[in-house]
Amino acid sequence: MGPKITIDSSTLMNKGLEVIEAHELFGTPYDQIDVVVHPQSVIHSMVEFTDGATIAQLSMPDMRLAIGYALAYPNRIATPFGRIDWTALARLDFEAPDVATFRCLTLAYAAGRVGGSAPAWLSAANEEAVDAFLAGRIRWSQIAEICDAVLQQHHETTDITNMTVDDIVQADALARRIAHEELAR
Repeated sequence: MGPKITIDSSTLMNKGLEVIEAHELFGTPYDQIDVVVHPQSVIHSMVEFTDGATIAQLSMPDMRLAIGYALAYPNRIATPFGRIDWTALARLDFEAPDVATFRCLTLAYAAGRVGGSAPAWLSAANEEAVDAFLAGRIRWSQIAEICDAVLQQHHETTDITNMTVDDIVQADALARRIAHEELAR
């Protein structure tokens, strides 16, 4: 992983953006999308059905597996990685995310619920805040503070289906400008 996704993983912003993606791609209400922290990173997704049964996708945490799947879709290709040694994997742990520490996850749910350009604002603000963190200008905890401050200034409520690509590009630019102002404080 590169530095940006490493930081997004550490703040849970990556999970928050995945929540928004799941909502947008599958139309699942936000109240039905849960994030569960899984330290072993073996389970990549789970779906719980109405009867209580759960299906999970498990593999070793290696992006080459996902890339291979994308390149070969709809087929599967044999790979030397991704296989799980079930005798060595002693346990699978799960815990609720600490939303007080990992505020970016809560911000993503909030931006997703607002809709319109709010997720674009969040993404842009996060990119600027992470860049500032990587440059040593802010602390890790300030990433969420910057994102929150930018989102507090978001007031547009246009339905995303009525937005053009140009609208999103303009929203991104505005959020970045506001993020720069917040970072300068």
